Amino acid sequence: MSGCPFAGNSYLFNLNKLSLEDEKDDKSQEGINKAGKGGLVYGEYLQVRDERNMLKVITRINRISMILKLLVEQFSVLETMTALDFFDFRYYLSPASGFQSLQFRLLENKIGVPQSLRVPYNRRHYRDNFKGQDYELLLQSEQEPTLLQLVEAWLERTPGLDAEGFDFWGQFEVNVVKGLEEEFALLQAKPESEEKDDELSEFQKQKDVLLSLFDEKRHEHLLSKGERRLSYKALKGALMIYFYREEPRFQVPFQLLTSLMDIDVLMTKWRYNHVCMVHRMIGSKAGTGGSSGYQYLRSTVSDRYKVFVDLFNLSTFLVPRHWIPKMNPSIHKFLYTAEYCDSSYFSSDDSD
Repeated sequence: MSGCPFAGNSYLFNLNKLSLEDEKDDKSQEGINKAGKGGLVYGEYLQVRDERNMLKVITRINRISMILKLLVEQFSVLETMTALDFFDFRYYLSPASGFQSLQFRLLENKIGVPQSLRVPYNRRHYRDNFKGQDYELLLQSEQEPTLLQLVEAWLERTPGLDAEGFDFWGQFEVNVVKGLEEEFALLQAKPESEEKDDELSEFQKQKDVLLSLFDEKRHEHLLSKGERRLSYKALKGALMIYFYREEPRFQVPFQLLTSLMDIDVLMTKWRYNHVCMVHRMIGSKAGTGGSSGYQYLRSTVSDRYKVFVDLFNLSTFLVPRHWIPKMNPSIHKFLYTAEYCDSSYFSSDDSD
Protein backbone atom coordinates (compact mmCIF):
# COMPACT_ATOMS: atom_id res chain seq x y z
CA MET A 1 0.00 0.00 0.00
CA SER A 2 1.00 3.65 0.00
CA GLY A 3 2.47 3.21 3.49
CA CYS A 4 4.91 0.55 2.36
CA PRO A 5 8.29 1.06 4.16
CA PHE A 6 10.13 0.28 0.95
CA ALA A 7 8.57 3.22 -0.88
CA GLY A 8 11.12 5.69 0.47
CA ASN A 9 13.81 7.26 -1.67
CA SER A 10 16.51 4.90 -0.40
CA TYR A 11 14.57 1.88 -1.60
CA LEU A 12 12.84 3.42 -4.56
CA PHE A 13 13.40 1.46 -7.76
CA ASN A 14 16.96 1.59 -8.91
CA LEU A 15 15.65 0.85 -12.36
CA ASN A 16 17.46 3.96 -13.54
CA LYS A 17 20.53 1.74 -13.44
CA LEU A 18 19.03 -0.26 -16.27
CA SER A 19 19.83 2.60 -18.67
CA LEU A 20 21.48 1.25 -21.78
CA GLU A 21 23.55 4.43 -22.02
CA ASP A 22 23.99 7.76 -20.28
CA GLU A 23 21.08 10.12 -20.77
CA LYS A 24 23.38 12.68 -22.37
CA ASP A 25 24.50 10.07 -24.90
CA ASP A 26 20.91 9.23 -25.72
CA LYS A 27 19.89 12.85 -26.26
CA SER A 28 22.91 13.77 -28.33
CA GLN A 29 22.61 10.82 -30.71
CA GLU A 30 20.73 11.65 -33.87
CA GLY A 31 21.47 9.15 -36.58
CA ILE A 32 25.21 9.10 -37.11
CA ASN A 33 26.77 12.24 -35.72
CA LYS A 34 30.07 12.98 -37.43
CA ALA A 35 31.20 15.19 -34.53
CA GLY A 36 33.09 12.13 -33.44
CA LYS A 37 35.28 11.06 -30.60
CA GLY A 38 38.83 10.19 -31.54
CA GLY A 39 37.97 9.42 -35.16
CA LEU A 40 34.96 7.18 -34.53
CA VAL A 41 31.59 8.45 -35.66
CA TYR A 42 29.43 9.00 -32.60
CA GLY A 43 26.91 6.33 -33.56
CA GLU A 44 29.68 3.73 -33.56
CA TYR A 45 30.96 5.03 -30.21
CA LEU A 46 27.54 4.42 -28.69
CA GLN A 47 27.41 0.93 -30.19
CA VAL A 48 30.63 0.12 -28.34
CA ARG A 49 29.12 1.47 -25.11
CA ASP A 50 25.97 -0.58 -25.68
CA GLU A 51 27.89 -3.81 -26.11
CA ARG A 52 30.06 -3.05 -23.08
CA ASN A 53 26.95 -2.78 -20.90
CA MET A 54 24.98 -5.71 -22.30
CA LEU A 55 26.02 -8.28 -19.68
CA LYS A 56 25.07 -5.95 -16.84
CA VAL A 57 21.76 -5.07 -18.50
CA ILE A 58 20.78 -8.69 -19.14
CA THR A 59 21.81 -9.70 -15.60
CA ARG A 60 19.49 -7.09 -14.11
CA ILE A 61 16.64 -7.79 -16.48
CA ASN A 62 16.89 -11.49 -15.58
CA ARG A 63 16.88 -10.55 -11.89
CA ILE A 64 13.64 -8.64 -12.42
CA SER A 65 12.18 -11.70 -14.16
CA MET A 66 13.11 -13.93 -11.22
CA ILE A 67 11.46 -11.53 -8.77
CA LEU A 68 8.30 -11.43 -10.88
CA LYS A 69 8.24 -15.24 -11.04
CA LEU A 70 8.31 -15.36 -7.23
CA LEU A 71 5.45 -12.86 -7.06
CA VAL A 72 3.36 -14.88 -9.51
CA GLU A 73 3.94 -18.07 -7.52
CA GLN A 74 2.62 -16.47 -4.30
CA PHE A 75 -0.93 -16.65 -5.63
CA SER A 76 -0.90 -20.45 -5.28
CA VAL A 77 -0.53 -19.95 -1.51
CA LEU A 78 -3.24 -17.28 -1.29
CA GLU A 79 -5.64 -19.47 -3.26
CA THR A 80 -5.60 -22.11 -0.51
CA MET A 81 -7.82 -19.70 1.45
CA THR A 82 -11.57 -20.07 0.92
CA ALA A 83 -13.85 -17.19 0.00
CA LEU A 84 -15.53 -17.43 3.43
CA ASP A 85 -12.17 -17.22 5.18
CA PHE A 86 -11.39 -14.07 3.23
CA PHE A 87 -14.83 -12.62 3.97
CA ASP A 88 -14.17 -12.98 7.72
CA PHE A 89 -11.42 -10.35 7.67
CA ARG A 90 -12.21 -8.39 4.50
CA TYR A 91 -13.86 -5.66 6.56
CA TYR A 92 -10.52 -4.81 8.20
CA LEU A 93 -8.91 -4.17 4.81
CA SER A 94 -11.40 -1.48 3.78
CA PRO A 95 -10.87 1.10 2.34
CA ALA A 96 -7.41 -0.12 1.36
CA SER A 97 -7.01 -1.20 -2.25
CA GLY A 98 -4.34 -2.66 -4.47
CA PHE A 99 -4.89 0.41 -6.62
CA GLN A 100 -3.19 2.42 -3.88
CA SER A 101 0.08 0.54 -4.37
CA LEU A 102 2.61 3.25 -5.10
CA GLN A 103 5.38 0.87 -6.05
CA PHE A 104 3.27 -1.02 -8.58
CA ARG A 105 2.38 2.25 -10.35
CA LEU A 106 6.04 3.29 -10.29
CA LEU A 107 7.01 -0.07 -11.76
CA GLU A 108 4.46 0.34 -14.56
CA ASN A 109 5.73 3.85 -15.31
CA LYS A 110 9.38 2.81 -15.24
CA ILE A 111 8.80 -0.09 -17.62
CA GLY A 112 6.78 2.12 -19.96
CA VAL A 113 3.03 1.46 -19.66
CA PRO A 114 1.49 4.22 -21.86
CA GLN A 115 -0.55 6.72 -19.85
CA SER A 116 -2.99 7.10 -22.74
CA LEU A 117 -3.83 3.39 -22.71
CA ARG A 118 -4.52 3.00 -19.01
CA VAL A 119 -8.03 1.85 -18.12
CA PRO A 120 -9.70 4.67 -16.09
CA TYR A 121 -10.26 3.82 -12.43
CA ASN A 122 -13.76 4.93 -11.44
CA ARG A 123 -13.45 7.59 -14.17
CA ARG A 124 -10.50 9.13 -12.35
CA HIS A 125 -6.82 9.43 -13.17
CA TYR A 126 -4.76 6.84 -11.33
CA ARG A 127 -2.68 9.62 -9.68
CA ASP A 128 -5.77 10.97 -7.91
CA ASN A 129 -5.41 8.18 -5.33
CA PHE A 130 -2.09 9.60 -4.12
CA LYS A 131 -1.13 12.79 -2.33
CA GLY A 132 1.96 14.66 -1.20
CA GLN A 133 5.31 13.02 -1.77
CA ASP A 134 3.74 9.93 -3.35
CA TYR A 135 2.01 12.10 -5.93
CA GLU A 136 5.28 13.91 -6.71
CA LEU A 137 7.11 10.60 -7.11
CA LEU A 138 4.52 9.46 -9.64
CA LEU A 139 4.83 12.71 -11.59
CA GLN A 140 8.60 12.36 -11.61
CA SER A 141 8.40 8.75 -12.82
CA GLU A 142 6.20 9.84 -15.74
CA GLN A 143 8.76 12.42 -16.83
CA GLU A 144 11.85 10.21 -16.60
CA PRO A 145 13.02 7.97 -19.46
CA THR A 146 11.28 4.59 -19.41
CA LEU A 147 12.81 1.20 -20.09
CA LEU A 148 10.83 1.12 -23.33
CA GLN A 149 12.29 4.45 -24.47
CA LEU A 150 15.85 3.36 -23.66
CA VAL A 151 15.40 0.08 -25.51
CA GLU A 152 13.91 1.98 -28.45
CA ALA A 153 16.94 4.31 -28.63
CA TRP A 154 19.26 1.29 -28.46
CA LEU A 155 17.43 -0.56 -31.23
CA GLU A 156 17.59 2.50 -33.47
CA ARG A 157 21.39 2.19 -33.36
CA THR A 158 21.43 -1.42 -34.54
CA PRO A 159 24.47 -1.73 -36.85
CA GLY A 160 23.52 -2.47 -40.45
CA LEU A 161 20.39 -0.35 -40.76
CA ASP A 162 22.01 2.61 -42.48
CA ALA A 163 21.51 2.85 -46.24
CA GLU A 164 25.17 3.72 -46.83
CA GLY A 165 26.27 0.58 -44.99
CA PHE A 166 24.79 -2.92 -45.02
CA ASP A 167 21.30 -1.48 -45.68
CA PHE A 168 19.44 -4.45 -44.22
CA TRP A 169 16.01 -2.87 -44.72
CA GLY A 170 16.51 -2.01 -48.38
CA GLN A 171 17.84 -5.47 -49.21
CA PHE A 172 15.13 -7.15 -47.16
CA GLU A 173 12.34 -5.30 -49.01
CA VAL A 174 13.82 -6.30 -52.38
CA ASN A 175 14.06 -9.95 -51.29
CA VAL A 176 10.50 -10.01 -49.92
CA VAL A 177 9.02 -8.56 -53.12
CA LYS A 178 11.03 -11.02 -55.22
CA GLY A 179 10.05 -13.95 -53.00
CA LEU A 180 6.36 -13.04 -53.15
CA GLU A 181 6.52 -12.83 -56.94
CA GLU A 182 8.09 -16.28 -57.13
CA GLU A 183 5.46 -17.77 -54.80
CA PHE A 184 2.67 -16.18 -56.82
CA ALA A 185 4.10 -17.63 -60.05
CA LEU A 186 4.19 -21.12 -58.50
CA LEU A 187 0.56 -20.81 -57.39
CA GLN A 188 -0.55 -19.53 -60.78
CA ALA A 189 1.07 -22.53 -62.48
CA LYS A 190 -1.18 -24.93 -60.57
CA PRO A 191 -4.31 -26.27 -62.32
CA GLU A 192 -7.55 -24.48 -61.55
CA SER A 193 -9.26 -25.87 -58.45
CA GLU A 194 -10.98 -24.83 -55.25
CA GLU A 195 -7.77 -25.60 -53.37
CA LYS A 196 -5.85 -23.21 -55.63
CA ASP A 197 -8.36 -20.44 -54.94
CA ASP A 198 -7.94 -20.95 -51.19
CA GLU A 199 -4.16 -20.85 -51.51
CA LEU A 200 -4.32 -17.66 -53.57
CA SER A 201 -6.57 -16.10 -50.95
CA GLU A 202 -4.14 -17.01 -48.16
CA PHE A 203 -1.23 -15.78 -50.25
CA GLN A 204 -2.88 -12.39 -50.71
CA LYS A 205 -3.34 -12.07 -46.94
CA GLN A 206 0.30 -12.97 -46.35
CA LYS A 207 1.39 -10.52 -49.04
CA ASP A 208 -0.62 -7.67 -47.51
CA VAL A 209 0.88 -8.34 -44.08
CA LEU A 210 4.47 -8.47 -45.30
CA LEU A 211 4.24 -5.44 -47.58
CA SER A 212 2.60 -3.41 -44.80
CA LEU A 213 5.90 -3.76 -42.96
CA PHE A 214 7.52 -1.37 -45.46
CA ASP A 215 4.78 1.27 -45.16
CA GLU A 216 6.14 3.82 -42.69
CA LYS A 217 2.95 5.91 -42.76
CA ARG A 218 0.90 2.89 -41.71
CA HIS A 219 3.34 2.26 -38.87
CA GLU A 220 2.98 5.86 -37.67
CA HIS A 221 -0.80 5.48 -37.82
CA LEU A 222 -0.68 2.32 -35.69
CA LEU A 223 1.71 4.11 -33.33
CA SER A 224 -0.76 6.97 -32.87
CA LYS A 225 -3.53 4.46 -32.10
CA GLY A 226 -1.41 2.73 -29.47
CA GLU A 227 -1.25 -0.53 -31.39
CA ARG A 228 2.52 -0.23 -31.73
CA ARG A 229 5.06 1.10 -29.24
CA LEU A 230 8.44 1.26 -31.00
CA SER A 231 9.53 3.80 -33.60
CA TYR A 232 9.81 2.62 -37.19
CA LYS A 233 13.61 2.53 -37.07
CA ALA A 234 13.59 0.65 -33.75
CA LEU A 235 11.22 -1.92 -35.25
CA LYS A 236 13.68 -2.40 -38.11
CA GLY A 237 16.47 -2.97 -35.61
CA ALA A 238 14.44 -5.48 -33.62
CA LEU A 239 13.55 -7.43 -36.76
CA MET A 240 17.18 -7.45 -37.88
CA ILE A 241 18.28 -8.85 -34.50
CA TYR A 242 15.49 -11.41 -34.72
CA PHE A 243 16.56 -12.62 -38.17
CA TYR A 244 20.29 -12.70 -37.42
CA ARG A 245 20.01 -13.98 -33.84
CA GLU A 246 22.41 -16.87 -34.53
CA GLU A 247 25.18 -14.50 -35.60
CA PRO A 248 27.73 -13.77 -32.81
CA ARG A 249 27.09 -10.02 -33.07
CA PHE A 250 23.37 -10.41 -32.35
CA GLN A 251 23.18 -13.33 -29.93
CA VAL A 252 23.30 -11.18 -26.78
CA PRO A 253 20.90 -8.52 -28.15
CA PHE A 254 18.46 -11.31 -29.00
CA GLN A 255 18.70 -12.60 -25.43
CA LEU A 256 17.83 -9.12 -24.20
CA LEU A 257 14.75 -8.90 -26.43
CA THR A 258 13.66 -12.34 -25.20
CA SER A 259 14.12 -11.28 -21.57
CA LEU A 260 12.05 -8.14 -22.14
CA MET A 261 9.23 -10.28 -23.49
CA ASP A 262 9.55 -12.48 -20.40
CA ILE A 263 8.91 -9.43 -18.21
CA ASP A 264 5.77 -8.62 -20.18
CA VAL A 265 4.58 -12.23 -19.91
CA LEU A 266 5.18 -12.34 -16.15
CA MET A 267 3.42 -9.01 -15.59
CA THR A 268 0.45 -10.31 -17.58
CA LYS A 269 0.46 -13.57 -15.58
CA TRP A 270 0.50 -11.58 -12.35
CA ARG A 271 -2.48 -9.51 -13.48
CA TYR A 272 -4.35 -12.61 -14.65
CA ASN A 273 -3.70 -14.53 -11.42
CA HIS A 274 -4.85 -11.48 -9.49
CA VAL A 275 -8.07 -11.34 -11.53
CA CYS A 276 -8.76 -15.03 -10.95
CA MET A 277 -8.13 -14.76 -7.21
CA VAL A 278 -10.36 -11.69 -6.86
CA HIS A 279 -13.13 -13.43 -8.81
CA ARG A 280 -12.81 -16.47 -6.56
CA MET A 281 -12.86 -14.43 -3.34
CA ILE A 282 -15.43 -11.68 -3.96
CA GLY A 283 -17.17 -12.64 -7.21
CA SER A 284 -18.51 -9.54 -8.94
CA LYS A 285 -18.67 -7.36 -5.81
CA ALA A 286 -16.92 -4.00 -5.65
CA GLY A 287 -13.33 -4.01 -4.43
CA THR A 288 -12.37 -2.89 -0.93
CA GLY A 289 -11.21 0.45 -2.32
CA GLY A 290 -14.51 1.05 -4.09
CA SER A 291 -13.35 -0.06 -7.53
CA SER A 292 -15.48 -2.21 -9.81
CA GLY A 293 -13.40 -5.16 -8.64
CA TYR A 294 -13.30 -8.10 -11.00
CA GLN A 295 -14.61 -6.19 -14.03
CA TYR A 296 -11.97 -3.48 -13.72
CA LEU A 297 -9.10 -5.92 -13.15
CA ARG A 298 -10.16 -8.08 -16.09
CA SER A 299 -9.91 -5.04 -18.39
CA THR A 300 -6.23 -4.62 -17.47
CA VAL A 301 -5.30 -8.09 -18.77
CA SER A 302 -4.85 -7.01 -22.37
CA ASP A 303 -2.28 -5.72 -24.83
CA ARG A 304 -3.00 -2.19 -23.58
CA TYR A 305 -0.70 -2.94 -20.66
CA LYS A 306 1.84 -4.99 -22.62
CA VAL A 307 4.83 -2.69 -23.06
CA PHE A 308 6.89 -4.74 -25.53
CA VAL A 309 3.99 -5.93 -27.66
CA ASP A 310 5.95 -5.11 -30.84
CA LEU A 311 8.52 -7.76 -29.96
CA PHE A 312 5.79 -10.38 -29.71
CA ASN A 313 4.40 -9.32 -33.08
CA LEU A 314 7.73 -9.82 -34.86
CA SER A 315 6.70 -13.44 -35.46
CA THR A 316 4.00 -12.08 -37.77
CA PHE A 317 6.70 -11.19 -40.27
CA LEU A 318 8.55 -14.50 -40.43
CA VAL A 319 9.83 -15.32 -43.91
CA PRO A 320 11.78 -18.23 -45.43
CA ARG A 321 15.46 -18.10 -44.51
CA HIS A 322 16.58 -17.61 -48.10
CA TRP A 323 14.64 -14.33 -48.21
CA ILE A 324 16.86 -12.89 -45.47
CA PRO A 325 19.74 -10.82 -46.95
CA LYS A 326 23.19 -12.35 -46.70
CA MET A 327 25.27 -10.42 -44.20
CA ASN A 328 28.18 -8.29 -45.25
CA PRO A 329 31.35 -9.66 -43.57
CA SER A 330 32.17 -6.19 -42.25
CA ILE A 331 29.09 -6.25 -40.00
CA HIS A 332 30.81 -8.91 -37.89
CA LYS A 333 33.70 -6.60 -37.10
CA PHE A 334 33.57 -5.25 -33.56
CA LEU A 335 34.21 -1.53 -33.37
CA TYR A 336 37.11 -1.29 -30.94
CA THR A 337 39.69 1.48 -31.15
CA ALA A 338 42.63 2.38 -28.95
CA GLU A 339 41.05 5.69 -27.89
CA TYR A 340 38.55 3.83 -25.69
CA CYS A 341 40.89 1.27 -24.13
CA ASP A 342 41.53 3.28 -20.96
CA SER A 343 40.90 2.48 -17.31
CA SER A 344 38.17 5.09 -16.89
CA TYR A 345 36.13 3.57 -19.70
CA PHE A 346 36.26 0.07 -18.24
CA SER A 347 35.48 1.14 -14.69
CA SER A 348 31.99 1.02 -13.25
CA ASP A 349 30.45 3.15 -10.51
CA ASP A 350 28.03 0.46 -9.42
CA SER A 351 27.95 -3.28 -9.20
CA ASP A 352 25.39 -6.03 -9.17
